[in-house]
Amino acid sequence: MSTAHDPLHDLLQLLDLEQIERDIFRGTSRSALVPRVFGGQVAAQALVAAGRTVPADRSAHSLHSYFLRAGDPGAPIVYSVDRIRDGRSFTTRRVVAVQHGQPIFHLSASFQTYEAGLEHQAPMPAAPEPETLPTAAEMLPRYADRFSDPGVVDRLIEARAAVDLRYVDAPPFGTVGESREPRSQVWFRTNDKLADDPLLHVCMATYVSDMTLLDSVLLAHGRGGWAVGDVVGASLDHAMWFHRPFRADEWLLYDQESPSASGGRGLGQARIYTQDGRLAITVIQEGVIRVPRKD
Repeated sequence: MSTAHDPLHDLLQLLDLEQIERDIFRGTSRSALVPRVFGGQVAAQALVAAGRTVPADRSAHSLHSYFLRAGDPGAPIVYSVDRIRDGRSFTTRRVVAVQHGQPIFHLSASFQTYEAGLEHQAPMPAAPEPETLPTAAEMLPRYADRFSDPGVVDRLIEARAAVDLRYVDAPPFGTVGESREPRSQVWFRTNDKLADDPLLHVCMATYVSDMTLLDSVLLAHGRGGWAVGDVVGASLDHAMWFHRPFRADEWLLYDQESPSASGGRGLGQARIYTQDGRLAITVIQEGVIRVPRKD
């Protein structure tokens, strides 16, 4: 795989943290659509830091996290790992991300050795095949007139260049002013193959999971989102459960919905399925979503 001007290579470099002490790691940031660090990046980097202190035979099965402060994209982020527990089957880690002497993010993650057990899952919902849907580069220019800043389309395409993310239906900024069912589906996979490291695939899915999860909240109220400017907000917390093995370089269906919005907050919940119908991940996130005062 060529590394020259390769967005996926750049993202992998971003997730390849520098170890500066036994349980202390340092990461950098990439430019985002808003003047703060992308939440999915911080969550993925924190999970990388946790995973690097865990035996290789233990896979991540859950994470719970809080976004505490907006991250500064121009400054390094230091991740400090606390080895909470090393049990016979489970390993627990706590990670605090710090910038300018203050915590900006907190994550708790649990890892487990493989174990056979009871099996059932919710069925995969209907969705068109991903290859039948337009790419971001094909779809986003259609909505250029929805953004007051003409550079938003290019920045959106650049922000998603490492990941092939395809909407099943129009995104929130595609139907501004039209209230829809609070549900959204996207297919995603990385734009090239990844190494056979299970932690890498889990961290990559964590990164992508923060891109569209609150879309369904916006759809319920006919709001276009941050790029349109009819809402302002940020992620508050993020939780994921990893049920079955998957590859982030193979198509995954992200089926998202919002059961509630109130008090200036919106809740999104989702299931991520492999293309052959296995439930791989469950995700829940709450975010601040406020309507600007002029509205």
